[in-house]
Amino acid sequence: MSSSLDTNYSKHKIVIYIVLALLTFAVYWQVNQYDFTTLDDDIYVTENGHVQSGISWESVRWAFSTTFAEFWHPLTWLSLMFDYQLHGLSAGGYHLTNVILHLLSSLLLFSLFHRMTGAVWESIFVAAFFALHPLRVESVAWIAERKDVLSMFFGLAAIYAYVRYAESCRFFRYFICFILFAFALMSKPTMVTLPFILMLLDYWPLQRWQKVMNAQEKAFHSTGGLIWEKIPLIILTIVFSILTFWAHHQGGMIASLERLPFLARFQNMVVSYVSYLGKIFYPVDLAFFYPYPYTFPLWKILVSCFILIIVTCTVIYTFKKYPFLFVGWFWYLGALIPVIGLVKSANYAMADRFAYLSSIGISMMLAWGIPLLLPGEDVRKKILFPAAITFLVILSALTWHQCRYWENSIALCRHTLQVTKNNYMVHNFLGLNYAQSGQNQRAILDFNKAIYYKPNYADAYSNRGNAYSELGQYQRAMNDFNKAILLNPNSAKAYYNRGAFAFNKLGEYQKAIEDFNEAIRLKPDLLSAYEGQGAAYSKIGQYRKAIDYLNEAIRLKPNKAFAYGLRGAAYLKQGNKEQSCRDVRKACALRDCTWLEWAQRYGYCR
Repeated sequence: MSSSLDTNYSKHKIVIYIVLALLTFAVYWQVNQYDFTTLDDDIYVTENGHVQSGISWESVRWAFSTTFAEFWHPLTWLSLMFDYQLHGLSAGGYHLTNVILHLLSSLLLFSLFHRMTGAVWESIFVAAFFALHPLRVESVAWIAERKDVLSMFFGLAAIYAYVRYAESCRFFRYFICFILFAFALMSKPTMVTLPFILMLLDYWPLQRWQKVMNAQEKAFHSTGGLIWEKIPLIILTIVFSILTFWAHHQGGMIASLERLPFLARFQNMVVSYVSYLGKIFYPVDLAFFYPYPYTFPLWKILVSCFILIIVTCTVIYTFKKYPFLFVGWFWYLGALIPVIGLVKSANYAMADRFAYLSSIGISMMLAWGIPLLLPGEDVRKKILFPAAITFLVILSALTWHQCRYWENSIALCRHTLQVTKNNYMVHNFLGLNYAQSGQNQRAILDFNKAIYYKPNYADAYSNRGNAYSELGQYQRAMNDFNKAILLNPNSAKAYYNRGAFAFNKLGEYQKAIEDFNEAIRLKPDLLSAYEGQGAAYSKIGQYRKAIDYLNEAIRLKPNKAFAYGLRGAAYLKQGNKEQSCRDVRKACALRDCTWLEWAQRYGYCR
């Protein structure tokens, strides 16, 4: 990887961009044919009325004011709204946007490292490693992870703007960096470590620290200046960290120290750091959910600590001679801090998508470190180029294969169950998918396994209750709903399910109404609870109240056919045939002509 090679190939950057783009599209193009999954895609798109209202003043206001889904990420919401205007509920368009954002980040990464270092081959490797590694699949193929690919694009753009600023120290370039960093945080707040990454890049390859330390005059002032110029960015980091912690806390995602002691978090952190390394170098058996083990074998903790200590000591000892090892390693460690589990916000031990930013540090170490192992430029030419090509081809094949598991939710869940153990959450997800396809007996088997692996799993009881209800086994359903509420009294979903699938089916409409009220109290934007209230009040003849609740349901999701149909039926019972006809026509236009055919048959709507 000599300078002469770099000089020759620097004239062909456009070819590099084209080849990298074609490779990325070739690996990921298949996701364009895939559907939405039940893994949060409903929350972000398919059941989100705000997203499905498209770009409007009201939807923009909502995007910037909500912490729905336990994040404040307005740009993510706006990007999904824009996709809805272009593609409706055709999942391929959303997948294609994710692929394009990932591709743009890959091209930007090459441009960034080439500008900082002037090294073409090393920069190509870093960008290709990022673009084609199987750990990227979760971020790219999962529509709900739009926040990941969008945040990465803005984050890398902010770093590029900072590099331009470092070249001339012009305020305007710093301002652009600040704005792009804010955009990255408004897409997903895990980019909070960016100021730390910029300080590392100041040491290598920008060498700003060396320049100020070598200056004989005002050395302290200049060194302090490198830190002080990051203060506006650090303030953004603090603000978004507090906001994210608050949003997670409001959503019940923060585990208490009683439930998850600090020692368990620390053990998981140590093991996870090494586990991510393992998946970077041996990316097989990847899953979308890794259950939290709570306890680890002592040998695993000791080995993980040994690896981390040895590597850290080595890069510190050699940081003057091989600064890229120091920067790459601490990039890797630092970028994982927000998601490594010290502030635990879910039940997973780790997640492939969390390595999206951090793995760039490891690719830096490989790109600039491996050539040092081979003496002589001729040897490097003969060995490194074919070895790198072979390595990237293998990564591409693994990534293409990993993408196939995201074809649908059932395929994804089955694969995850094959490569993980005691995965209660995935059994619950699989059961939900079987239930949605009408396979309730099969769904119950997976809900049973979820409960077996985690006896206090409230969602599994609630979902199993729904399946029992669909099979007409209402007493079993009621027992499961009661158990779910006992385990989690703050579950709006459990109250809704008991009201809709037990009390409502048994004709106990007043009790159903009480459950719907409790569900709305716990989750004021729970659309299905308002629809349930409308249906229940209609059953007991209180049509005015039914219409009021259905009005709220339509306000939450203006294009929900079911709510229009229910309201049309309530208006009809009131004798308002004109409004009833408008509602059933609207319901028909949105989804189903059943209501319109019924109304026309009986002469209520012509």
